[in-house]
Amino acid sequence: MDAFLDLLRDNSSVAGRLVTTAVLVVAAVLIGSAAARLAGWRVTDAYTRYYVRKATHYGAFLILLVALAVLWRPFAGRIGVVLGFVAAGVAFAMQEVIGALAGWVSILTGRQFRVGDRIQMGGVRGDVLDITPLRTTVLEIGSGNDSSSWVRGRQYTGRTVSISNKAVFSEPVYNSTATLQYLWEELTLTVSYRDDWQRAERILREEAQRASSSLGARQAIKEMRRRYPVGHTEVEPRVFVRATDNWIELSARFVVPVREARAVKDAVTRTVLHRLGEAGIPIASATQEVTLREAAGGES
Repeated sequence: MDAFLDLLRDNSSVAGRLVTTAVLVVAAVLIGSAAARLAGWRVTDAYTRYYVRKATHYGAFLILLVALAVLWRPFAGRIGVVLGFVAAGVAFAMQEVIGALAGWVSILTGRQFRVGDRIQMGGVRGDVLDITPLRTTVLEIGSGNDSSSWVRGRQYTGRTVSISNKAVFSEPVYNSTATLQYLWEELTLTVSYRDDWQRAERILREEAQRASSSLGARQAIKEMRRRYPVGHTEVEPRVFVRATDNWIELSARFVVPVREARAVKDAVTRTVLHRLGEAGIPIASATQEVTLREAAGGES
C-alpha cells in the first residue's frame, strides 16, 4: 500500500504517471456516474433528465482529458506549436466529424428536435431515439408517397437508422411534433358526371367532420401563436371540388393526430366507400369494363 501511495505521489517517473492515470480514469468514471445520477434525480422532466445526464458524462470525460494532459505534459515548452499542427491536421482529416459535432450543437441550441420527436432528416422519416455528438438515431417509419419505402404508410418499419448530424446544414429538417401534434390529411375520390356527386360530397364531408380533431388542433394552434407570429389557420374539415375532363374530383381535408393519421384515414375511407356503395355511387375510374354476350346463333 505504501509503495502504491509513493507511486501515486511520484509524477516525475513513467510508473508514477501510469498509476496516477489509472486512478484518474477510475475516479472520473465513478464521479461522472454518480454526478449524472444525482443531476437526474433533481430533474423531473424526462427529456431534460436525459440531456443533463449526457452532458454530465461528457463534462467528466473532458475534465479527465485536461487532467491527463497536465499530468503527462506532452512536449513541454512546445505545446503551442504541437497543438497548432495537430489542430490543422485534425480539421483537414475529420471534416465530416467536425461537421457532425457542429450539427449536434445546432440541434441542441436551436431546439430543432429532441428525443421522441417525429422528424424527416437526410431522407429518413421516423421518431428520434437518441442524439449523440456525431449521429442521430431514428426509428424509421414508412411513406405512402415513396415507392422505395419499406412500408407503404406512416407506420414503423422496425428498422433504426443512424444519420450524421451534419445533415441539418445540408438538407431541410421536418419536425411533425415540435409545435403541433396534428397533421392535415386528405382523402381524394372521383365521381362520374352522371352520378350524384353532390350526395357523394355530403357523405365525404360528414365523415371528415366525424374524424377531424379540429378542437385539439385549434387549441394547439392557439398555443403556437403565443410563441410565433403566424396567421390564422383553418382547421375545420372541408371538401374541395375540382372538375376534370373525365370526372368530378372530391378532396376532403381534415386534421388528425400525427401518430394516428393512417388509422384515421383507413377508417374514414372504409366508411365513405360503404356509404357510397349503399347510395349507388361508384368510384369513377379510367378502367373500362367490356362484357361479351353470346349471340342467338351461338356466335359472340
